Amino acid sequence: MLDEHDIFTNEYDEEEDEDTLKDKYLTFFIGKEEYGVAIHHVIEVIGMQKITPVPEMPDYLKGVINLRGQVIPVTDVRLRFGMEERTYTERTCIIVVMINESLVGLVVDSVSDVLDIPEDRIEPVPKVNQRESNRYIMGMGKVLEDVKIILDVQRLLFDDQ
Repeated sequence: MLDEHDIFTNEYDEEEDEDTLKDKYLTFFIGKEEYGVAIHHVIEVIGMQKITPVPEMPDYLKGVINLRGQVIPVTDVRLRFGMEERTYTERTCIIVVMINESLVGLVVDSVSDVLDIPEDRIEPVPKVNQRESNRYIMGMGKVLEDVKIILDVQRLLFDDQ
């Protein structure tokens, strides 16, 4: 488990064999559920910092941060899922991801670990009780006796509600 003071940086070298990132997921918690995003999207994990609100944006778009001179929009994953807003704590952090050559921050309750979840251990989303937030789920990753919810970051960030 990553400590709240740990900073994760994915220093991906384009010359590096892409297979080294295949099947790797950064896992994090929203409430009691553990989710994962493909590690090749993750640039770094940072602690919470001042988020500057932007007017007339959906409630889940919390605003922007200034990360080393670069302005990055920040989405609260909890709110994106239609969950109740929660006060940020010392464990709350921002996962900075790269999607379509754009950096975006994802606010999560806490970061857990980097896990290997082979493709053959990821099952489709069950067709029972389809909720609106299920459209952001790419699959269910089986890790020992646990299930990690694998998110489709592209849809999470860019699908209109």
